[in-house]
Amino acid sequence: MSIEYAVPAQSTGTASPVQPGSPELLRSAFRRHAAGVAVITAQGERPVGFTATSLASVAAEPPLLSFVVGTGSSSWPAIADTEHIGVHILGEHQSELAARFARSGADRFAPPTAWHEGPHSVPILDGVLAWLTCRILTRVPAGDHRLIIAEVVAGDASGAGRPLLYHGGSFNALREV
Repeated sequence: MSIEYAVPAQSTGTASPVQPGSPELLRSAFRRHAAGVAVITAQGERPVGFTATSLASVAAEPPLLSFVVGTGSSSWPAIADTEHIGVHILGEHQSELAARFARSGADRFAPPTAWHEGPHSVPILDGVLAWLTCRILTRVPAGDHRLIIAEVVAGDASGAGRPLLYHGGSFNALREV
């Protein structure tokens, strides 16, 4: 089901023109939104993972987070069938790792990716700012994606460094002001 809204008439002032909602408008707007970069991993028949900029903290009690995954992605079958996933917060020194996990068809866990098996057999990436093992609570349909809500069950947030950001279609580091 979709809902359509009437677009108000444009004013004659200096405001930007109003555009109807569309995939292009959404992508254009979110290129202006800086987001932290994470990698989500799971153990299927083999380790799988993907780069995500949709990671969000949902609640502290209990500790919940969310992210979205495309149902057409190579990682979706493992995420759809597993109980636990790994969430990794990347540092500014890890733009190549983020790009590797965003690339289709790549063996993301082949060298030079350094990783080990963590709690609940979840693949854990080495050298990240923080990693969490989470138990998936629900998978909510959202267009051609699923919104995953998961509870944090273990992790380590002691990595050193500054966060990697995604902005304007590329990976970026924070600038000193």
